[in-house]
Amino acid sequence: MELSILPRAVLALSLSSVPIIAHADEIVLACTNPSSGTTWEMKVDLVKRTVDSYPADISDRSITWQDTRRGGIYEYDRISGNMTMRGPSSTGGYFLYYRCRERK
Repeated sequence: MELSILPRAVLALSLSSVPIIAHADEIVLACTNPSSGTTWEMKVDLVKRTVDSYPADISDRSITWQDTRRGGIYEYDRISGNMTMRGPSSTGGYFLYYRCRERK
């Protein structure tokens, strides 16, 4: 038994109004050092699990990675937007703090 045109039209109309939620494979972290005003951006690849090509641990709550070229371990809290960089030094290390926001 064939459906009449009216139910098909109603079905098509109702499906067209369902919102489609796209999941981004990449996000950009736009970060600012509140003390100096220095800003910078990083690309996070959620599929490859990298930040600017460095391997990263990514969860709903945080993103953590190590910049092996410059040194330093970065910990980004996705809930608060705070990021901490722990840098190595001969005197025991130092910390830099940033405020970040995610852009898709």
